[in-house]
Amino acid sequence: MDGPGPLGDFLQARRALLRPADVGLRDLGPRRRVAGLRREELAQLAGVSVSYYTRLEQGLSRGASAEVLEAIARALLLDDHEREHLNRLADAARHTPRPRRPRPEKLADETRDLLRAVDGVPALVLGRRTDVLAWNTLGHALLAGHLDFHSPDNPAERPNMSRILFLDPHCRELYTDWKRKARAVVGNLRSTVGRHPQDPLLAELIGELTMKSPEFVALWGDHRVAPCDAASYDLHHPVVGTVTITQQTLSIARSPEQMLIVCTTPAGSPSEEALALLRQTSERRWSYVDTSLSAKAGLS
Repeated sequence: MDGPGPLGDFLQARRALLRPADVGLRDLGPRRRVAGLRREELAQLAGVSVSYYTRLEQGLSRGASAEVLEAIARALLLDDHEREHLNRLADAARHTPRPRRPRPEKLADETRDLLRAVDGVPALVLGRRTDVLAWNTLGHALLAGHLDFHSPDNPAERPNMSRILFLDPHCRELYTDWKRKARAVVGNLRSTVGRHPQDPLLAELIGELTMKSPEFVALWGDHRVAPCDAASYDLHHPVVGTVTITQQTLSIARSPEQMLIVCTTPAGSPSEEALALLRQTSERRWSYVDTSLSAKAGLS
């Protein structure tokens, strides 16, 4: 293995975020020459030898027991999501199967029916790498109306919401607090990488964002782990103006690696009225497109 690997990178990054005062140790002040805790301090807190912890962090030891991992998690003050991530990374370090290029993700008929059933709210289905597998008319109009509505139908052209967020100027302008949304997306990607460390397409996505986005590099480097579940965002939409939505991530029973994202607004709120206006605008647009296509077909 070249370098410390994902497990070592995670341990180093989380150790660097802690200060002695965070864990009840005496801080030596400005003479301290390392960011965060020293390896020997972390090893002492976890009750393991310095040499063993150093090998683990350097990727030279792959057999950490559950008890040792729990002790290190406590020493690093990891939350539940971060502990799960640590265990996944440790398990992946023990088993390094040959990576296989996965097949394109497919949308089950039941999932397409589910998306159609929530047509009254903006919704989309994301694959495990945040590829858009499908969206309804309102979801497309709210989050990516400048893109081709039918692009998710072709696996080679599917929009990727992580790529769009960091590399598409439209999304930077859409989210009022773009940095908060970016942190959430990166935290979710970290969790996904922990579950699928051998996914080459996921690695390609991370590599592309690393090459093209300095903001992504900065966020990716702190190794924070946080799955997306529900969060409210203020949007500045180019058609209907200010909208406050709650994006909720729902698991799909038949396709556990896929997620249904729905965007809701409080009943009777100005944001609900804005979405109603967006829906009317979108319906008029598609009605015009259908009419134009029918007219061209009649002339041919």
